[in-house]
Amino acid sequence: MPGLLLDTLRGKRGERVPLWLMRQAGRYLPEYRALRAEKGGFLELVYDSEAAAEITMQPIDRFGFDGAILFSDILIVPYAMGQDLAFLAGEGPKLSPPLVDSALASLEAVPGRLAPIYETVRQVRARLSPETTLLGFAGSPWTVATYMVAGEGSRDQHAARAMAYCDPPAFQALIDAIVSVTVEYLAGQIEAGAEAVQLFDSWAGSLAPHEFERWVIAPNAAIAAAMAERFPGLPVIGFPKGSGEKLPAYARETGVAAIGVDETLDPAWVARELPAGMPVQGNLDPLLLLAGGERLASGARAILEAFAGRPHVFNLGHGIGQHTPIAHVETLIETVRAWRG
Repeated sequence: MPGLLLDTLRGKRGERVPLWLMRQAGRYLPEYRALRAEKGGFLELVYDSEAAAEITMQPIDRFGFDGAILFSDILIVPYAMGQDLAFLAGEGPKLSPPLVDSALASLEAVPGRLAPIYETVRQVRARLSPETTLLGFAGSPWTVATYMVAGEGSRDQHAARAMAYCDPPAFQALIDAIVSVTVEYLAGQIEAGAEAVQLFDSWAGSLAPHEFERWVIAPNAAIAAAMAERFPGLPVIGFPKGSGEKLPAYARETGVAAIGVDETLDPAWVARELPAGMPVQGNLDPLLLLAGGERLASGARAILEAFAGRPHVFNLGHGIGQHTPIAHVETLIETVRAWRG
């Protein structure tokens, strides 16, 4: 029997609004911090399938969310494509060699680096109740490419944007390669037990409209089409953070089943502009969850009311902050589950 979240992503409206939070398995949880202190660095946790499964389950065991999101990272794809990956304290992720200095053809793929992630999915699926939907994920090609080109995160994605303008064929080849690996990666997660998948395009907002069409909409459409062909009816959630007024075009043209909405967009505008009946996910500001109080409860209710006319998955506009109090998460859950629209 499908869970409430999975039904909602398939376009059904249930007796209440399902809820999960981006980055719900992470640093705001004391049990996560304890396990990380025991096991070591972030990448070591991701590649320890037993530990990664435990981390995926921690917010489910504590809060009973309607969805469990795989504990992993979007940079596993470039790692499998042959770049070295390290997470440095205080500096964030580093990929080497950066493709601004090297060629895609110089990388030697290591597909075996994906296998432990599939094992994590299998272990989580074995532990989850049927009512809880297991969500897999991957980074969208544009966002992954920004890290691959620069070798690290950046504020304005300058290196990738410049490469896309100056050498479109080379950048297209990179995007196509990421699409191909991502399709196989998501398929592996689904075959291991994921029931829906999310595409994170964290840096979609840095592109001009024409570039957005080419580097965000087109590759996400290719992935969604491949998923639909291989796994008919399995929902793909698209999350193009920062897309602004380009969000309706993304919704119409990518073929994703549901749209994740960041906190910068007015939910009433989103509800008007998205295709009728399309499931929407979002979009509470993570900082409002951090702040708490009556503004948190009223903000959550405003979002619930704005999306009351369509299938809605309650979530944040981006990932939960590491200093978010547990009590505020509990308040949010109570507010969402008490609401009847």
